Amino acid sequence: MKIMKDKEIALVKEILNKLGASEEDSEFVAEATIDADLKGFTSHGLGRFPQYLIGIKSGNINLKDDIVIEKETPAIALINGNSGFGQAVSYKAMKLAIKKAKEVGIGCVGVHNSNHFGVTGFYSDLALRENCIGLVLANTDPAIAPLGGSEPLIGTNPIALGIPSETYITVDMATSITARGKIIESKRKGLDLPNGWALDKDGNPTNDPEAALEGSILPFGGFKGYALAALIEILTGPLVQAGYGHGVTGTASPEKDCTKGDLYVVIDPSKFGDFGEFVANTEDFISQIRATGENVAIPGDLEVKRIAEAEANGVVIDEKLYGQLKEICGNLNIDIDSYIEE
Repeated sequence: MKIMKDKEIALVKEILNKLGASEEDSEFVAEATIDADLKGFTSHGLGRFPQYLIGIKSGNINLKDDIVIEKETPAIALINGNSGFGQAVSYKAMKLAIKKAKEVGIGCVGVHNSNHFGVTGFYSDLALRENCIGLVLANTDPAIAPLGGSEPLIGTNPIALGIPSETYITVDMATSITARGKIIESKRKGLDLPNGWALDKDGNPTNDPEAALEGSILPFGGFKGYALAALIEILTGPLVQAGYGHGVTGTASPEKDCTKGDLYVVIDPSKFGDFGEFVANTEDFISQIRATGENVAIPGDLEVKRIAEAEANGVVIDEKLYGQLKEICGNLNIDIDSYIEE
């Protein structure tokens, strides 16, 4: 089964509207959801949607959200998301960071009291559309054990960085060897994990996604990934007055209040010099990279390829996810099969 881009957007919006979400918030969530699926991050697209429904039912996602700017300077702001949809809060936070960057050269916006927001790169992409550099950091429920330890304490703590140019240049990755969402997706599909992804609760290597969720996920690159994850934890916890370490809940457990934090940083290259020259030099560097080999890839090439394929052929929906969506839609008198193709 599969669903086409426009149908997925319409389905997400209809579900959320029937649940009582505003048209604006429904649009933000739909845009972020399809962005994840088109890029191939299906664990953070429709595959994550049932989790949001649990958050709404448990009262941990506020359908009547209205962000509050608690502190502000020309370059910096601290936002209380009032438990709104992570996608809606994050969209507004990044837009504010862009506005500040356009005015003073750099914008840095911290967020607390929000929710899971989908893929990190969706928000750095918003900066690219405004000819700005976008950097996004977030923390999550504990998933990585400190190097040498066995107890999960640090989140999978994603980082996304995008550079505005003629070429789509971006990286969006967890600091763990894989995102927790991919392990959740493997569990849903009944798939084993690759070697080297996770440890069970006793610190032993495991290929069982359920054991991995009870244990810990390994950082990418050994100490380097662990160190980066730990520092992101500080920038998205103590710095933005959000949870950190054992105090982070709600990103993997939607029935609990979400206490994670986010940091959105935007830089306007035109404040350093001529933007056209910046792009020309960036493209020259990209050309140098491509000239080193026939199969060389630029960060972002894979996403461009996946987006083209998904827009042409649709997003695949497995039987388990179809069943979850069918139940959700059935309770809301929505005909799921009018959106899905065989």
